[in-house]
Amino acid sequence: MSCQPSAPTVRAVDPVIDYITSRPASEINTKFLAYLANLNEVAKVQPEIAAAIVGELESQRSALKMIASENYSSFATQFSMGNMLTDKYAEGIPHHRFYAGCENVDKVETIAASTLCKVFGCDHAFVQPHCGCDANLIAYLAVLAHKVQAPFLRDLARRQNPGVPEEQLKVPAVANISEKDWLEVRRQTGNQRLMALDYTCGGHLTHGFRPNISGLLFEVHGYGVSRETGLLDYDAIDAMAKEIRPLILLAGYSAYPRSINFARMRQIADGVGAILMVDMAHFAGLVAGGVFQGEFNPITYADIVTSTTHKTLRGPRGGLVMCKSFLADDVNRACPIGMGGPLPHVMAAKAVAFTECLRPEFHEYAQRVVANARALAASLQTHGARVLTGGTDNHMVLLDVKPFHINGRQAEEALLACGLVMNRNALPFDPEGPWFTSGIRVGTPALTTIGMGPAEMEQIGEIICEVLRHTRSAVLPAPADAPADAPPKYSRNKWVIDDGVKEAILSRVHAMLSRFVLYPELDLPLLKRYFPAAAAPAS
Repeated sequence: MSCQPSAPTVRAVDPVIDYITSRPASEINTKFLAYLANLNEVAKVQPEIAAAIVGELESQRSALKMIASENYSSFATQFSMGNMLTDKYAEGIPHHRFYAGCENVDKVETIAASTLCKVFGCDHAFVQPHCGCDANLIAYLAVLAHKVQAPFLRDLARRQNPGVPEEQLKVPAVANISEKDWLEVRRQTGNQRLMALDYTCGGHLTHGFRPNISGLLFEVHGYGVSRETGLLDYDAIDAMAKEIRPLILLAGYSAYPRSINFARMRQIADGVGAILMVDMAHFAGLVAGGVFQGEFNPITYADIVTSTTHKTLRGPRGGLVMCKSFLADDVNRACPIGMGGPLPHVMAAKAVAFTECLRPEFHEYAQRVVANARALAASLQTHGARVLTGGTDNHMVLLDVKPFHINGRQAEEALLACGLVMNRNALPFDPEGPWFTSGIRVGTPALTTIGMGPAEMEQIGEIICEVLRHTRSAVLPAPADAPADAPPKYSRNKWVIDDGVKEAILSRVHAMLSRFVLYPELDLPLLKRYFPAAAAPAS
């Protein structure tokens, strides 16, 4: 394979010129024109990539996107990422970089961080993390630096300088201490305790799952939910905290359909001297939009808060950290200690998305996300489904598919074939485990973005139940030596759906989507004509 760059593709008709000259100026849509110009430049170098981007638009217009962690960002957010900021190294923080020439990156990052502080009312914001996993790692390392390493270094300075007043002590940098002292820092850092919602009860992989870096950093103790109600049991969490006495008490989830009482979690953390950390990646938009207030707003109570910037925040894919002032310096040292260099073009998109969060229409959007989730939960129950905890307070609904005599993997695939995109999800105490699962996680952020409301959620709840009722496990082929009267064995992977159901459901889904078009400014037929997918190779 040649490593030489391919020559630019020469097109018979330039799409941008064709679009501009084939219609009056009053009919030119500037958003479509910007999108088209961008794709045109991509296609000149790699037409298959341009065609794949158009294919993704077509794919997402063809199905109901109900993955709780996905959304649709604005054109302004998307366009903010396609520029030369992507070429700039900028390790460090504004006005304190390891590279020269970062004046404009400093402006971008400062605007993003200050806007984020306005959105949430936090003391300090750090907008460099590339994802939620990065954000959580940065938070862990910041807490360990402040609560473990800093006290050790100050105590070391006292021992090395007996009689010197505290205010005159010169605390050594960790890079300058002896090998023996460094080994002790490592030992103490790696033996701290983390308490978090268990992965099997709706927690996240980065909250102490053993194969994850968080599981290696800490001695992890997971709290769960009540077997009877599926809800957090704060008294049980309190009792565990008093027994474990963790350094960090972590609140947050990836699959829990209710709000969290952060005032109560603060009380539990204070009772054992723990740092209260909150991962609000899933519900950050509901905090920004004023849905979660008072004791349900983590900013007031947590020492450090992490989040992604997509999901309910509706920004670019990325992460963020917010904290009280006493942790700010430790968080700011994240690059290059806990993550690679920041992505200035993504920080620009974050700044745009955070600005959108300040607008009244975003607050209205956040309210509608929850109203839609509640309407969907009600519809699912009306049509015979079992919804965990009996409803939802946030943007997601957890659905138990075992009463339909299939597992989550089969349900996920059958629903996808019928034009509904959602993910299988383990339920608390799930006998099917994390791969096959007993559940489906359904989210409303993306459908709310394209304008759907409770009436559509009612229909979608009915459609989901219709698909699940008509789906069953496929029968495995019987071995050649099996007795004629041997009972059939059923697949855990394969499934079948009753004749005509898939076609009927797809027709209903497409009819619904025709009334709520994703990015209506984009002329899909025209894009497909300008950037056609490559023909499949002859078999």
